[in-house]
Amino acid sequence: TLPEELRRSLTWDQGKEMARHKSFTVATDLQVYFCDPRSPWQRGSNENTNGLLRQYFPRATNFSHVSQDQLNAVALRLNQRPRKILDFETPADRLQKVLQ
Repeated sequence: TLPEELRRSLTWDQGKEMARHKSFTVATDLQVYFCDPRSPWQRGSNENTNGLLRQYFPRATNFSHVSQDQLNAVALRLNQRPRKILDFETPADRLQKVLQ
């Protein structure tokens, strides 16, 4: 969980899975923003991450058949993968620097 001072906002797309965004906002005190329909550039890092996730889970993946352990393993791999946007540091390393 991120420390409170690092949580500022969350940007979601217009999917039906976000129908309970108000209860999320109340529970987290985090401002939620929605992207305009068919505007993926408004969620740039999210779109990039979706592409990385598709290397492990193709678009048609039925996630009811994917275990939490499998999801955790992919998250660990992605968080330990160097990123150009982070000057080839890993997200995990960059987060540790911010938290120190």
